[in-house]
Amino acid sequence: MMRNKTYILFLMLLVWLTACSPAPAYDAALLETLTPMSDAVRQTLTARALEAAGGGNQIATAAFQATETAMVIHHTQTARADLYEPARLATATAVAPMLAELPRYEVNPNEGRVAWLHAPVSIALNGYEQNGFANDYPLVTGADFVIVTDITWDSKNSLGGCGFLFRSDGNPDKPSQYVLLVERTVPGRISFAATYEGELSNYRMLYPADSDQTFNWTNLATNRLAMVVKGDLIDVYTNGTHVGQIDIKVEPPPVTTPKFSTNEQLPIGITEEERKVYEQEFEKNKLVAQEAIAKGLQAAENFKRYKPFYYDGLLGFASGSDTGSLTCTFDNSWLFLIED
Repeated sequence: MMRNKTYILFLMLLVWLTACSPAPAYDAALLETLTPMSDAVRQTLTARALEAAGGGNQIATAAFQATETAMVIHHTQTARADLYEPARLATATAVAPMLAELPRYEVNPNEGRVAWLHAPVSIALNGYEQNGFANDYPLVTGADFVIVTDITWDSKNSLGGCGFLFRSDGNPDKPSQYVLLVERTVPGRISFAATYEGELSNYRMLYPADSDQTFNWTNLATNRLAMVVKGDLIDVYTNGTHVGQIDIKVEPPPVTTPKFSTNEQLPIGITEEERKVYEQEFEKNKLVAQEAIAKGLQAAENFKRYKPFYYDGLLGFASGSDTGSLTCTFDNSWLFLIED
């Protein structure tokens, strides 16, 4: 099941970008290199998306058959250093807020450059085990970087989350990559997953509310998610607060889940209707906890076997939902490439 979810996630990125997104205005000197790649992706995936007639799983299944696409993706890795849109970074005014925010994440603005500023984008999911991916700059890859976004979620009967996919090899069949999602469970959690050729091979949980008193797990809430990726380390921040660090070379510990009663987390002055909603969320959380423990056991075994250590690759916004409907909106987003 995890294998299907991970490659579906990345393939939906390609279908969405080639069929729906406007083409970025890249530097003329790079156009000769980019045009053949873009045409190949567009012709291959757009055709198969039309054949699939809409459903996420159908699109992924059809695109999966386009084996030539994997070759196109791998060729884009070499273009990493120069593929960003200078026109959007032309003024110091545009870049200044990003550079001013970097010290919050203990990153020196002189260590690299802003690679892109992303327009607001939403990923809407509806149905069983749906996934989505979005990025207006699919040819910009990242080794060491800072990526930041405001996430607003709107979920109905959904177990899911919003976040990032990164250091992906782009293999549509058996991807090797990382995914980090902020999940709307009580009282909120962050999951980190690594796959090795499609197999879940690392899985960790962080609980932002333990450190970030402003974190809001409720529906329609907005939280700012930042991730600093350098070498083996991934530092995670919510609303400017450091909530955890992941070392990709350290074996994942057994998954633990918060132990609390509904009364311990009920807000002061809650109404009877709000209490009912909260208790429903609490029951969902118990199901999520059981699933997380099972995933952790599988990931720990595969970690020893596969050693999923990745240091460069494709990246962008990701979402995933097991049930119901979920809309993730990403705003005030930017990517800073660390090049010290």
